[in-house]
Amino acid sequence: MLLGLAMALLAALCFGSAMVLQALGAQRHSPAEPGSGLLGTAKAMLNIPFACGLLLDLFGFAAQLVALRTLPLYVVQAALAGALAVTAVLGAALLKLRLGRAEWLGVAGVCVGLALLGATAGKEGDKHPGDALHWILLGAIVVIAVAGAAAWRLTEPRRAAVMGALCGLGFGVVGLSVRLLPAVHGMDLVPLLKDPATYALLCGGAVAFVFMTEGVRGGKVTTATAAMVLGETALPAVLGVILLGDRTRPGMLWLALLGFAVAVAGALALARFGEVAPAEAAENAETATEPAGGGAEAAGSQSAVGAAVAAEPRPGQQHSQPQPERQGH
Repeated sequence: MLLGLAMALLAALCFGSAMVLQALGAQRHSPAEPGSGLLGTAKAMLNIPFACGLLLDLFGFAAQLVALRTLPLYVVQAALAGALAVTAVLGAALLKLRLGRAEWLGVAGVCVGLALLGATAGKEGDKHPGDALHWILLGAIVVIAVAGAAAWRLTEPRRAAVMGALCGLGFGVVGLSVRLLPAVHGMDLVPLLKDPATYALLCGGAVAFVFMTEGVRGGKVTTATAAMVLGETALPAVLGVILLGDRTRPGMLWLALLGFAVAVAGALALARFGEVAPAEAAENAETATEPAGGGAEAAGSQSAVGAAVAAEPRPGQQHSQPQPERQGH
């Protein structure tokens, strides 16, 4: 149990730090530029900060695997959403971002909620829902991919909301798939290669990564990240209880529900940190958009204007500064 909690927190630390690096690496590219779409997404990854962020993501994913095999799904998914708290604090320390009262309350909410979940979590469920669920998860990834392709040409803010939600569902499938993987003995990988859950995990991570990249690059960062947080926590947590038998300690269900709600609410309060940029980038974005008529709308609270997040374009405006990207699990 303690090892699982430590691994879940380590995964959140790695993913939260990776957000900062990947955002800085991806901020030169916008979907409005020539070569946008998947090619633009690939170009946004070809730099040292983004590569370092990917390396941290690999460490985080390894820690997530350990956590998912030893903890209830609702604890791990809430911890991963709490990576936004790491991003906010790290951004304040390294990028000179100013956090308003709402953001600090969000950080505190994530910490308190995760503490409650850690104190009330029981052992991971031991239900075996059957082989059919393995194939259902793989089919779910196909449905998510098709839905994302259909939503690719939507206009903002609907596009960001749909992409973010689909990304969250993709990460939720990843979490469920890890719990269904067979045990590996030594170097015998044949059971893994034969299991559809393995491919649901790999494809789910790739699909979620692409959709979150596109969601935040469209400019509506808070919308995309908030939808992602809800998608990767709420439904997977419920399915973990129903299908996998996840439980809390006896008599502590109400406290676990409270902790889960507080942690997710804190993460939602920090949703704008799905995209971070140095203060200079925000100031340049404001300066560049003012002559074009109408200024820009900040992607965070007024207490943090000019401090952290590149401005979002109003409907009908073209954003003059590229948008960064947020990486998932």
